[in-house]
Amino acid sequence: MLQINYIRENKEDVLARLSKKNFKQLELVDEILDLDHKRRSTQAQLDNVLSQSNTMAKSIGELVKSGRKEEIEKIKETTSLLKEDIKTLGEELAELEQLVHNKLVQLPNLPHASVPVGSTPEENDVVLTHGAIPSLPEGALPHWELAAKYDIIDFELGNKITGAGFPVYKGKGAKLQRALINFFLDNANELGYKEVQPPVLINEASGFGTGQLPDKEGQMYHVTEDNLYLIPTAEVPVTNLYRDEIVKEEDLPIKNTAYTPCFRREAGSYGAHVRGLNRLHQFDKVEIVQIVHPEKSYETLEEMSTYIQSLLQKLELPYRVLRLCGGDMSFTSALTYDMEVYSAAQGRWLEVSSASNFETFQSNRLKLRFRGKEGKPQLAHTLNGSALALPRIVASLLENNQTEKGIKIPAALVPYTGFEYID
Repeated sequence: MLQINYIRENKEDVLARLSKKNFKQLELVDEILDLDHKRRSTQAQLDNVLSQSNTMAKSIGELVKSGRKEEIEKIKETTSLLKEDIKTLGEELAELEQLVHNKLVQLPNLPHASVPVGSTPEENDVVLTHGAIPSLPEGALPHWELAAKYDIIDFELGNKITGAGFPVYKGKGAKLQRALINFFLDNANELGYKEVQPPVLINEASGFGTGQLPDKEGQMYHVTEDNLYLIPTAEVPVTNLYRDEIVKEEDLPIKNTAYTPCFRREAGSYGAHVRGLNRLHQFDKVEIVQIVHPEKSYETLEEMSTYIQSLLQKLELPYRVLRLCGGDMSFTSALTYDMEVYSAAQGRWLEVSSASNFETFQSNRLKLRFRGKEGKPQLAHTLNGSALALPRIVASLLENNQTEKGIKIPAALVPYTGFEYID
């Protein structure tokens, strides 16, 4: 959530940056400022009336001592009227504060200066490309056919049990999943990320804190009777560990990692680009989350991007890094890097990770602050990244490493799988 003080003092900058993000409801900014003006005016009136009331209350004591009963009665009458004004102004102030809040939560985060202008994925900047595109043998298969050939992922069985987008992993397919999860967690641990195992159900306050609510209700599975939501990513519960907290400056950066299943209702179109593992309603992911000093957040984002790339290098997957344009960014992000791996059998790039800096957008919602030894609390910056999401990693590993002998497992992963080939 944007800070009202910044909007008030930097209106033109806010409008320009919202336009860069292709936000269409720019009139909201004026509506917010008008309501904020009324709120501050009402607050000033209330403060004035409270001051008068307090002054009169103190004077009654002196008048009692001097026995001036008539003056006491007049002051009591005035005080009674002031109490009515205090009640009315208090109600008006609460209503205006709620109206300002309701408008503020509709504004997305402001994009960083380095975010390119654009409205579609085709306008994202390619920051770098790494690795050679593999040359596959004749008759190479896409991963959904490989999964059936080696009996490692059953999409039809998942469809029978639950529905489309809920595959069943079997045999070496299940072991590959477990191996990747442990591989990603171990690498995060080695880099100083503390592992946590959070709930996969969240309440509304948690969804609001990281920006999923009220923006993405339709994309999350909702347990209506208990008013809980299945998480779309571990970012949500892990970041919310620090909701309503004031952390010590010397404890920054705070680094957490977590493995969770993730759930997304989003309906996809039909075709090869969403077949198999390309788009699922339930999938596994290892997430990294950092809470950092504002002066360190963009340096931290670069470090997170480099770390995620190191995982792809260890898995011997060709990849590229994109800096997302304004129109392709999430509601909450100030700057996002997407990492995509090349799927040789499908002949296209598949997104496997996003690393984002949210600056104070989430921490303002979360009331997540830090305090130095003598300073007053200030908002921290939050960041997160997928390190990594499994489905498209598995798809690319299967497709890019198919040989006549079977599917070759990358050397770094063999200690985790216990086998060198899926055959």
